[in-house]
Amino acid sequence: MPKNNFVFLTFLMILSISLMPFMEFRALAQANNPVSSETVLDTSSETDTDEEEDGFDAEFEDEFGDAEKEVFDPLSGYNSVMTGFNDGFYIYVLDPVARGYRWVLPDTARRGVKSFFHNLLFPLRFVNNALQLKVKNAGDEFLRFSINSTIGILGIWDPAKEWFGLEAHEEDFGQTLGFYGVGGGFHVVLPFLGPSNVRDMFSLYPDMQMDPVNYVETRPYNFPKQEGESLGVSRQTLQQTELTLLKTINRESLRIGQYENLKKDAIELYPFLRDVYEQNRAKLIRE
Repeated sequence: MPKNNFVFLTFLMILSISLMPFMEFRALAQANNPVSSETVLDTSSETDTDEEEDGFDAEFEDEFGDAEKEVFDPLSGYNSVMTGFNDGFYIYVLDPVARGYRWVLPDTARRGVKSFFHNLLFPLRFVNNALQLKVKNAGDEFLRFSINSTIGILGIWDPAKEWFGLEAHEEDFGQTLGFYGVGGGFHVVLPFLGPSNVRDMFSLYPDMQMDPVNYVETRPYNFPKQEGESLGVSRQTLQQTELTLLKTINRESLRIGQYENLKKDAIELYPFLRDVYEQNRAKLIRE
C-alpha cells in the first residue's frame, strides 16, 4: 500500500508539472501587465489640491470597491494555503534551480531555447486566434511559424519579428471561451501552477492537446531506459516531463526577480495575486 501511495503521489506531481507550460501565457500576462498596488497608488502626477485628491480617492473606490464586493471565492481557505505552498516551492526550489541554470548557460543560449519552445506552441496560438475569428492574427502566426522554422533554424531565432515585424499573438483556450461569453467562475489556485479559475483550469486540457511536446515519439534512443516503466510511470510521460521541466526552468531563468517585484506590494499574498490574475485575464479577453 505505501508503494502504491508513493506511485500515486509521484504521478500527481508529474502531472502538475507537465501542465506548467499552459500557464505560461497567464504568467507572462501577470509579468508584463501587473495590476499592482504600485500602479494603482502612483500619485506622482497629482497636485496638492484637495479637489484632485478627492477625485483620485473616488476613482480608486469606484474601480476597486465594487470588485471587492463582487468577489465570489468559496475556496478561499484552500486557495490561501495552496498559495503559500506555491510561494514556498518557487522561493526554495524553482528560483534557486533557475538561478543555477542561468549561471551555467549563457543568455543567448537560454533565449534560443525559449524561442524554440515558443515556436512549437504555434498550433495553440493559431487555433485559438482562428476560433476567436482573429483572421489577421492567425495569418501572422502562420507566417511566423513558417519563417522561424526555416530561416530561424527550428525557431531558435525569431527573424519573423526582427526582420518583418510580425509579433506573436498569445491566445489560449481559456481566452477563447471568454471571447464567447463563458465566465471564469470562482477562483482556484492550482498546485505548482498558481492562480487560475474554473474556466481556465478546464481549458488546460485542450491547450495540452495542442502542444507537440506531448506527441514526442518514445524511440529507444530517446531515453536511457530501453523499455518498461519507472515508478509506475511510462517512459513517454517521463520524457515529456523532462522537456517540460527544461522549458519551465529555462523560462524562469529569463525572468528572475519579476515575481518578487510583483508581490512586494502585497499586504496579503493570496488576495493580491488573485486580483492581479483575474484583472489581467479579463483585460486579455477584452482585447
